[in-house]
Amino acid sequence: MTLIEQAVSAQTGYLLLVDDDRPFLIRLARAMESRGLSIQSADTVAEALALVKQEPPRYAVVDMRLGDGNGLDVIEAIRAANPDARTIMLTGYGNITTAVTAVKLGAVDYLAKPADADDIYAALMNESAAKAEPPENPMSADRVRWEHIQRVYEMCDRNVSETARRLNMHRRTLQRILAKRAPR
Repeated sequence: MTLIEQAVSAQTGYLLLVDDDRPFLIRLARAMESRGLSIQSADTVAEALALVKQEPPRYAVVDMRLGDGNGLDVIEAIRAANPDARTIMLTGYGNITTAVTAVKLGAVDYLAKPADADDIYAALMNESAAKAEPPENPMSADRVRWEHIQRVYEMCDRNVSETARRLNMHRRTLQRILAKRAPR
C-alpha cells in the first residue's frame, strides 16, 4: 500500500485506542495523530464497545487487560461490526494461548508491551502476508523463565507465597530468583 493509499484509507475511518494506562494512551494517540490518523480513545471495555457500536473503527489497538474486562471482547465486537478492520492486540501479559485467541477473533497482530509507536503503526499498515523475520537476538532460556516468573508474580499481586504455589516452587527459591537482576 502506497503512502497515498494509506492516507486515503486513514481518512475513511478512525483508529480506536483502548488501554487503561492513561499516559501511554495519550502518548500513543499523539504519535498516531502525527502520522495522519484520526483517533478515538477509551480506557474501559464498556467505553470501547460504545464507540464501536456508534461507529466501527477502521483500525484498532487494544490492550488485553483492562480495568473492567478483557480486550478480547472489544476485538470480537470490532470484527462483528467491521470485518475489514485492522486490529492489534497489545499486552504486557503475552502468552501463546491469548495470542491465538486474539488472532482467531480478528486481530491481525499481537504485540508485547512496551511497543513503540513505529512498531504499532507498521503492524497496522502492513497489508502484506509476508512472514515476520525471526529476532536477531532471541531471549535466552533463562530470560524466558525469568519473564514467566515475573508475569505470574504480577498476576498474584506480588504475593510470593501464592506465586510459589502456582509455579510449584519453594518460596525461598522464588525469593532468591526475585532478588536477582533479570538475565540477558
